[in-house]
Amino acid sequence: MSNIIKLQSEVLLEGLKFPEGPRWHNNKLWFSDMADHKILTVDMNGNLNLILEQPNMVSGLGWLSDDSLIFVSMEDRRLLRFKSGKISEYADLSELATFHLNDMVIDKKDRAYVGNFGFDYINNAPFIHTIIIMVTPEGESKIVANHMAFPNGTVITPDDKTLIVGETFATRLTAFDIQDDGSLINRRVWAKLKSLPPDGICLDEEGGIWVAAPGGHRVVRVLEGGEITHNVRVENDAYACMLGGPDRRKLFIATSDPTRTIGRIEFVDVEYAGTGLP
Repeated sequence: MSNIIKLQSEVLLEGLKFPEGPRWHNNKLWFSDMADHKILTVDMNGNLNLILEQPNMVSGLGWLSDDSLIFVSMEDRRLLRFKSGKISEYADLSELATFHLNDMVIDKKDRAYVGNFGFDYINNAPFIHTIIIMVTPEGESKIVANHMAFPNGTVITPDDKTLIVGETFATRLTAFDIQDDGSLINRRVWAKLKSLPPDGICLDEEGGIWVAAPGGHRVVRVLEGGEITHNVRVENDAYACMLGGPDRRKLFIATSDPTRTIGRIEFVDVEYAGTGLP
C-alpha cells in the first residue's frame, strides 16, 4: 500500500450539477452535465461553453469520422446526432436496452458500443444483469455482450483489438477481443477491483487504466491484474475521468456530491499520456 503514489486534484470548473462522460476533443474537454441535461466544453483556462441542452438526461459522448457528435439520450434510450447545429436521431435502442442508456465509446470504424443500467437503479429496484449494444454506421443495432453487471466506462486500446469495460456492480474491469465485424469474444477479467466500483475510465500509454470509483472520494490507476499504482483524492465523489491537455498528461476528473448539485471538473498532472479511445 505504501508504494501507491498519492496525488491531490485541483478544481478547474465549479457550478455544475453532475458532470459525466468527459472527452478530450479539439483542444477542449467535452462533457455531459447529466443532471442538468446539457453538453458543455471547458478549456484549460476554465472558459465554459454550452453546446446543447436536452429535455432528457444525457451521458456518453463520441464522434464519427465526419466529426459529428453522437451522444446518449438516457431516458428515451436513443443515440442522437449533433451536426451543423442540428440534432437528429441516430439510433433508437429502446427495444434492446432494459433501462436507461449510460456510457458509450465509438471506435475508429464508427461503431458505437453502448451500455445501459439494466434496471431502475435510481429507485432501488432489484439488480438485473444487462447487455452491451453495438450500433454500426449503417444503423444496425445488435447485442454483443450479455450478463453485464451495470456496464459503465469503456475504453478501446490503440490497436483497436481490445475493449475494456467497467462493470460497476461486479467491481471489476472486463476485457473482450474485438472481431473484424465488431463482435466481442474472449471475455475475461482484466482487473478485479475488490471494494472499488468502477464508473468512468480512461487508458494511458503504459497500459494503465484510470478508474473513477464512486463512494471512495478517489480515482485510482490500475494495471492489468489489479495492481493499483496511483491514488488521487477528491473532496466529493469521482464519477468519470479523462486524460487530456496539450500532451494528454492532465487527468480531468468529473466529481459531484450525493445530492448531485455540487458538480466540478478537477484535474491533476500525471506521468503517462492518454491513448486509445475515447
